[in-house]
Amino acid sequence: MSPDVLDRTAGPASGASTHTELAETEQIVSHLSSRRRRHAGLVVVGLAVALVTVMAVRVLLGRYMVTIPDFVAILGGATIPGATFVVMEDKLPRAVLGALAGLAFGASGALFRRVLGNPLASPDILGISHGASAGAVAGMALWGLRGVGVVPAALLGSAVALAIVLAASAGRRTGIVGQRFLLGGVAVAALGTAVVTQLIARLPLTGAQEAAVWTVGSLSGASGERIAWLAVALVVLLPPGMWLHAALRPAELGPELAVGLGSRPVPTRAAALGVGSLLAAAATAVAGPLAFVALLSTPVAAALGRGRPRIGAAALTGAVIVVAADIVASEALGTVDLPTGVVTGALGAPAMLWILLRSRKVA
Repeated sequence: MSPDVLDRTAGPASGASTHTELAETEQIVSHLSSRRRRHAGLVVVGLAVALVTVMAVRVLLGRYMVTIPDFVAILGGATIPGATFVVMEDKLPRAVLGALAGLAFGASGALFRRVLGNPLASPDILGISHGASAGAVAGMALWGLRGVGVVPAALLGSAVALAIVLAASAGRRTGIVGQRFLLGGVAVAALGTAVVTQLIARLPLTGAQEAAVWTVGSLSGASGERIAWLAVALVVLLPPGMWLHAALRPAELGPELAVGLGSRPVPTRAAALGVGSLLAAAATAVAGPLAFVALLSTPVAAALGRGRPRIGAAALTGAVIVVAADIVASEALGTVDLPTGVVTGALGAPAMLWILLRSRKVA
């Protein structure tokens, strides 16, 4: 039989075999994608349950314990001497504000890490939170702002910090350069710390005590007004943040391939940094710069999600961290309440070492 006849005979069988292999490959990919989505959903559900649990511990347990029937009665409007005041004026507001602040910091950290591709990229390391703190303290020292009145000043401070870092890091052709962004952020963080320290030194004693929250962060000033403001900020900022986080996925393949896939990485990254900065500033404006929450949330969520951090999981992780840290801050030393930021800051050094060690292993 001639070679031409052999080729014509083998052709249909070879094509059918290739088609079968492609179908099997598609089935495998679909199965793996389904497993990843299912695992990601389980992680989010588990983190949500963990958040509800730590919030319940924060409200019901501690130096002043409240039973579940009493708590339900208080929520229904009943007045129980002592318990009503403790729950409605201290325990519950702190738990809710801590959860909201953690959501904002966690989502902000996920956006910064997706944009810069660096495990140390977070708003507290890069000076955004320090800029918000400097703006808030400047509003208190120079214009006499108090309470939620410092929120616009904090947002302005974070915007100025981001503008400085972007100006120092953006290239004409390459857009945002990660290494320069990190170095510029560290410099802005140092500048923000110096501004806060100098302004607090000029305040009277009572004002200095109130402004001290902007050096470490605390939930002691939790109130319905602050909770409502931060909740509105999250409703406005989280949906575009989640969309931008997903839209930046093609950029991980490289700028040329991302453009080929129809993505616009440079404006999308700039928008993601803007939303991430606003999330961090909103949380800082009501709770102070809770150190390392944004830094910790994404790698912990990535570890739970088998290496693929999702912004929802990172946000919930941040909420769990803040509420759990507030439990430690309020109960660890008996009758002495520590600022919540002291506890989150104490986690920072070992967490950074852990992140660096994991990065070295991956490299």
